[in-house]
Amino acid sequence: MSNPTASTQIPDAQLDLRGTPCPINFVRTKLRLQQMTPGDLLEVWLDPGEPIEQVPDSLTMEGYPIEAIEDCTDYFALKVRRPLAST
Repeated sequence: MSNPTASTQIPDAQLDLRGTPCPINFVRTKLRLQQMTPGDLLEVWLDPGEPIEQVPDSLTMEGYPIEAIEDCTDYFALKVRRPLAST
């Protein structure tokens, strides 16, 4: 059984980056996460293609855990958590 909390958790903040090119969408996501309280969950809306391929990998390399990626037909909803330890 999949983890039901991953997709049903209410994010603490949302960031709509549809139409934002790489790597600007990654930079904006990282800046937003740095402004959040450690442990908070951010939902980011990303376009298909390069954004959804690049941003999750880049965030993972920076130490941000990806909790869920949902295909919402025209865009993807990426849920990423600000770690408790600062990155």
